Amino acid sequence: MAGFYRTCALTFLVCAAQTVLAQSSDGTVTVPEDIKREIAGMADDVQKLISYLTAGAGKHQVYDRLATFTDTFGNRLAGSLTMQHAVEYMIGTMKHDGLDNVHGEPAMVPNWIRGLESATLLEPRVQNLAMLGLGLSVGTPRNGLTADVLVVNSFDELHNRSSEAKGKIVVFNQDWVSYGVSVQYRGNGASEAAKVGAIAALVRSVTPFSINSPHTGAMTYQDGIEKIPTACITVEDAQMLARMQARGTRISIRLHMDAALDGEVQSMNTVAEVKGTTHPDEIVLVSGHLDSWDVGQGAMDDGGGAFISWQALSAVRALGLRPKRTMRAVLWTGEEFGGFGSDRYYNDHKNDSNNMDIVMESDSGVFQATGLRFTGSKEAKAIVTEIMKYMAPFNASTVFDGADGTDIDWWFKNGVPGGSLDNENEKYFYFHHSNGDTMTVLDPDEMDVCAALWAVASYCIANLDSMLPR
Repeated sequence: MAGFYRTCALTFLVCAAQTVLAQSSDGTVTVPEDIKREIAGMADDVQKLISYLTAGAGKHQVYDRLATFTDTFGNRLAGSLTMQHAVEYMIGTMKHDGLDNVHGEPAMVPNWIRGLESATLLEPRVQNLAMLGLGLSVGTPRNGLTADVLVVNSFDELHNRSSEAKGKIVVFNQDWVSYGVSVQYRGNGASEAAKVGAIAALVRSVTPFSINSPHTGAMTYQDGIEKIPTACITVEDAQMLARMQARGTRISIRLHMDAALDGEVQSMNTVAEVKGTTHPDEIVLVSGHLDSWDVGQGAMDDGGGAFISWQALSAVRALGLRPKRTMRAVLWTGEEFGGFGSDRYYNDHKNDSNNMDIVMESDSGVFQATGLRFTGSKEAKAIVTEIMKYMAPFNASTVFDGADGTDIDWWFKNGVPGGSLDNENEKYFYFHHSNGDTMTVLDPDEMDVCAALWAVASYCIANLDSMLPR
């Protein structure tokens, strides 16, 4: 048996050596020693940032600032008067915080108005259904509409039963798979239902968990297809309607929606900076979106991402640190309608792409941080990975492939490196786009670590002698 174990051990060592050799020959990049020394030379500054944000004067500051903001303004639909006041507040507050070049940059956003709305089950019994009209949906006729219901579980089932859909309200009772899969019913359900003659569509909320809570969000209409009103209903009610239909019960619903799209109105992206000392025209951009849906408080989506971006700059300013290139925070408008604010910003600034060092966005929660998602060259990723080692004490140092974010995608396509916050957000879609998105779902200590990660990554990149390699 000893020989057997010795043979296994030798086999393991040979396989391990082959793995190391494969890793060393597959294009893996080693950070040059001079850049490693440069990053190591920022240790004192990094420690000051981390201590300030997690144990010092900045502890819980980002949570408290966001709580004050959300308690003051509540939710902030792009184009609304509330959103305008929120932007004005942020400009004044960031100026008072001592940041540089604080200003708003205009962007046109849809002027979508929800109005009064309701959905009432009439047959087989009377029940008010919890619902939220989907963003950019048209409304019903003034007196509403009443129709029988067809429940389907998928687009395929709808098409197979298309002869049953004419003149009816189609209910999509799709099972949660993932946000990327299930959100297609929210986005495309109305047009798919209209193609087979339905007069309205109701979509089971895009969430894996519900306490009778509807979850709204944006939808789109396909060109050349009749626009019919569409709303989300709760998981519980969608399943109930499916059970009723399976028993052969006739289902009738009255739907009323005053929703209307009245052109576009001007909103603003909010911008603030810590000016660079050596390369002030080169930019490290951190961001989150300030607008939200008109339910809950927009605390998680995306007040948290916007405020850790402010906090990163605020901590650098408070500690008197001056990076070599400019750190810029942008709080976007119109993200929930499809990225209207960031589209305008990109078109206004795309000629500066060569001066954009990295663009970063946090829009997937500010829960327990795990690391940074990154898009860019292998050389750039290796440098970012070296920087992220500073977050190892918080188990938040991993650099994952694939940054994402509606507001920064255009920059990726133009070759600019990108980053997004990775965090333990398994319950994110429990509260997403619902009345449950309040400060209660956020934790002050977790937000501090997210802010520290955001500050460390952006400051160190901004303070390197050279921009990240493309």
